[in-house]
Amino acid sequence: MAAVQAATTRQPAEDPLLGDQEAANMHGDREEDDNNNAAGGSFSWLAFLGFLFLTLNSAMAIVRSRGDTMAVAFVSFSYADLVALFVCLRTYERAAAGSAKREWLKIAIWVLTTLLTLAFSYKVAAVMPPPVALLVWLMAFATVAGGFVAFFVYKEKK
Repeated sequence: MAAVQAATTRQPAEDPLLGDQEAANMHGDREEDDNNNAAGGSFSWLAFLGFLFLTLNSAMAIVRSRGDTMAVAFVSFSYADLVALFVCLRTYERAAAGSAKREWLKIAIWVLTTLLTLAFSYKVAAVMPPPVALLVWLMAFATVAGGFVAFFVYKEKK
């Protein structure tokens, strides 16, 4: 059973006699499906349902806030930030590797995730005792710094 499962989940091997594309074509439609899903024109029902869930939850949170201006601002900011982040991520995936557009999108993605991290850290730290609030802020800054290092300092080895 394990051998059958291993054989069906194996990635296409590079065959020295065949080109990379020919070897990949011999191993079924899995890669073709992956490429179609990553294509610009594809539509993901799961992403749509997630976005619908986010929208409905945000609307319910605004209605339940009963006029609390700060709560409405927080929910509105978080929703707008997440939508902008999803748009930037989708555009980043479609952009050509090494392009200037892709580099600007990396900056936008880092800024959006930083803002979201700081906003949620503020809300969490506000209800915690001071030592725990300090820990929340330290973790937030570590996350922001780690994202900066991952996006802008670390370079992939080719």
